[in-house]
Amino acid sequence: MNIRSVFSITARAAVMAGLFAFAFSPLHGLAQDSSVLTYHGDNSRSGRYVVPGLSWENARSVELDRAFDARVAGSMYAQPLYWRPPGTNTGMVFVATEDNIVQAFDAMTGRELWRRLVGRPVRASSLPCGNINPLGITGTPVIDPATAAIYFDAAVERENGAHHEVFALSTKDGSVLPGWPIDIADALQRLGRQFDPRVQNQRAALTLLDGTIYVAFGGHFGDCGNYHGWVVGISLQDQGKLVSFETRARGGGTWSPGGLSVVGHDIYFATGNTLGASSWNDGESVFRVGADLRRSEDKRNYFAPSDWKALDARDADLGGSNPLPLDVPGAGGGRALILALGKDGKAYLLDRNDLGGIGGQLAAETVSRSWIITSPTAYAVGDDVFVAFQAPGTHCPQPGRGHDLIVVKIAAGPPLMLTTAWCGALRGRGSPVATTTDGHSNPTVWMLGAEGDDRLHAFRGDTGEEIFASEPLSGLRRFQTVIATQDRLYVGADGRIYAFRF
Repeated sequence: MNIRSVFSITARAAVMAGLFAFAFSPLHGLAQDSSVLTYHGDNSRSGRYVVPGLSWENARSVELDRAFDARVAGSMYAQPLYWRPPGTNTGMVFVATEDNIVQAFDAMTGRELWRRLVGRPVRASSLPCGNINPLGITGTPVIDPATAAIYFDAAVERENGAHHEVFALSTKDGSVLPGWPIDIADALQRLGRQFDPRVQNQRAALTLLDGTIYVAFGGHFGDCGNYHGWVVGISLQDQGKLVSFETRARGGGTWSPGGLSVVGHDIYFATGNTLGASSWNDGESVFRVGADLRRSEDKRNYFAPSDWKALDARDADLGGSNPLPLDVPGAGGGRALILALGKDGKAYLLDRNDLGGIGGQLAAETVSRSWIITSPTAYAVGDDVFVAFQAPGTHCPQPGRGHDLIVVKIAAGPPLMLTTAWCGALRGRGSPVATTTDGHSNPTVWMLGAEGDDRLHAFRGDTGEEIFASEPLSGLRRFQTVIATQDRLYVGADGRIYAFRF
């Protein structure tokens, strides 16, 4: 591949009315309070936050908090996380960098609370290919409030070469918890499986489900070596207990920053191009698996486009963006769907309970003139579901260049329809999120123009009217996304965290 780049502890009275209203929302998943313990706020990767104070009017007056001073050690690809532990008066912001440094900051002032170096990051010169130097922590960590720990994968350079090690640090002081880290290659070898850490890379966000940490892997920029798409699950109670999924063909990595999506106890993930496969062997696919990651040959549990082989040849991966679960209202109780987005510019709508096998999509539409390789967000406008993602649109109502945000509207019908609702005028490659004041009112789409105009933008979610654009921000990576708490928006960048107040 050539370019791949949670949950409430104590419900707050300020959002209870919004949460009650949201109980009847057609969308699955929600970052329900100011805690942001996983990528895009919840395990379904909805990227949507209830923030009562962030109306359209207040979004127009968002301002950079210049007194907030959080200095980050290294380049930052992973999304920041936020947690306010029970019994404390202020929250904590956590970051992890390519220097293999994890830091915790006071969420109001930016004062550093602790930092932990977990090992020497891997030099690019010691790898057969790749475009991150140094290579350390890339995938977004996850916080478990039950164990008060933050979990992540780090690429660590030891005397005998590169290793992928999964760590657990105390959120209180950054100390390494007993039994950790877990060396992925060593743990799989004990089960008779071969995993080459030199050619595997870990860009997907980690997922916590039912006491197990799930870590997904792809390869490096350049598709070198005999890498495979892996998902590995590690039990928090018994670190020696592992489950795993491996693509049968070479390649087929899970590259997306969002990684896995979860609905109930079902795990969904997408894979990219396989290399040299003459018959379909798990590439260009969406999979549904249980907690044990066991492969199923039942076509209800996988999907691949009928032109998967042509996509392989073009490096037009399906695995650059995470599958997004959607519950769309309509006749007969509505539809339980999965939206998959590809580097071929297509959006695929799948039946969440029957993925359909090869060519089994319910609908497909070319929505972008270029690759779609970041994570989407979903929100409701009336009875329709809107999905926002980064890409240049093919059917933008607004003419001209520089519309790098697409918002599509999905209606259950009949017939099931996917159309372009509006496009946002910005340049950049960040992953959007959405905020509402009560689960449905004042929907606002926020997106970073990372590696483009480098501004934070806000748009009305129903019409696409731009209502805010920040001054240019330095150090933004295309992997970055915004997180929203009850009184701040946070943006991670190389060397610092930006905080916006409203």
